[in-house]
Amino acid sequence: MFAFTWIGTALASCAATCACHACNMASREVMRRSARLAYCVLFTLAMVLAWVLRDFAKPLIDKIPWIVHQAMGTGEPSERWYGQQAVYRVSMGNFLFFGLMAVAMVGVRYKSDKRDQYLQHGGWFVKIGLWLLFNILPFFFPVSFVNGYGWVARGGSACFLFVQMLMLLDFVTNWNDAWVDKEDERYLWALLGVTGGAYLGALGLAGVLIYFFKPGGAGDCSFNVTMITFTLILGLAMTGVSMTPSLARNGSLFPSAIFTLYCTYLCYSALVSEPHDYICNGLGQRINAASATTLATGMLLALVSVVYSALRAGSNTALFRFTSDDGAAAEQPLLDDDTGRNYVKEEGTSAGLDGPPAPGMSRAARTADEAEAASKAAEDMTPVTYNYSFFHFIFALASMYLAMLMTGWGTGAEEKDLIDVGWFSVWVKFITQWVTAGTYCWMLAAPTLYPDREFM
Repeated sequence: MFAFTWIGTALASCAATCACHACNMASREVMRRSARLAYCVLFTLAMVLAWVLRDFAKPLIDKIPWIVHQAMGTGEPSERWYGQQAVYRVSMGNFLFFGLMAVAMVGVRYKSDKRDQYLQHGGWFVKIGLWLLFNILPFFFPVSFVNGYGWVARGGSACFLFVQMLMLLDFVTNWNDAWVDKEDERYLWALLGVTGGAYLGALGLAGVLIYFFKPGGAGDCSFNVTMITFTLILGLAMTGVSMTPSLARNGSLFPSAIFTLYCTYLCYSALVSEPHDYICNGLGQRINAASATTLATGMLLALVSVVYSALRAGSNTALFRFTSDDGAAAEQPLLDDDTGRNYVKEEGTSAGLDGPPAPGMSRAARTADEAEAASKAAEDMTPVTYNYSFFHFIFALASMYLAMLMTGWGTGAEEKDLIDVGWFSVWVKFITQWVTAGTYCWMLAAPTLYPDREFM
């Protein structure tokens, strides 16, 4: 019986060791193949940490005397104060980490740069240690300094939203151009179908907004009705501008339909951000009981938006990536080999391969050595597949945006189990909607107004 127990224990220990080794190998392989995915994991951990500290950190922060002491001038700080301070400090730590990485990676253009190997794709134990240090260090900073960072984070978050808008403009126009250039009737019909579907989706979503945000018996909900109506007017304006004869060559109905749908979505997002006890927020009152689900959904949507924006802005969007001499930029999937090995073309011959063999070395051995050297030289001159510095800069801005999402844009109005709720959030989203519509109309009008200048 003892022998069976010992064998079982040994097998269990062996299985656990193998599992740990496999996980370690898998994690190292993921980091080797895609550093971007690893940075996404760090940002995800930061978001979860900010939420946990915001909703459950009062007993912990209450034990940090220098923080509480500086807040006692107006009496005992509220529980919201603890949550906002915790979020600000985690956000600041991640901003410092990604900002430092952005500065360190400035000017990396080729794989031969040592920073590519040792900073962007290597040194993970050191980088994780730095990330932990930067998340702890801000808890030693004075309250006044952290509150000052909160004001800076508002501006950084606005820049992040502007980058998101530029990416959407770039994505939609490239989509339209790609399908039109196919010169295939099927793609034109598909373009027409997506255009009609976007307009119908915008009208349908507007009807849903009227139903939920002007509930029966709620009294005066003129603000919500006005904003929904104005959103539809923006859609008509963008469509009208795109159909204007003098501007039609710069756009089409397809981008206008997509932006009409997007502006309607921004209206929905703004109205959902209204306080859940607001009488005209019928949807908020219905989902208020399921606060945990609401929080999880909100965090997931925010995380997807932030991570996708960082990945696309730093990696895939033509606005923000390096281009080759012929103007073609390399597209690279998230899980493809970040090290650039897929982009090295090994040549069968190179300068010096046809020369006389070295003394004592066979021609085959010389050819193999020189081919390897030529391959290494070609790899060293391979351009990086995305802008490392800008990639980290976007994550630094996203760290600021995280602070605004978790604190109601610095108003301290964010409640437990809620994210991105409050009147400040409402107005930020409506302003984003107006700027988006205005930028799209300007993109259509600028080439005609200034024919001598080159626009996107």
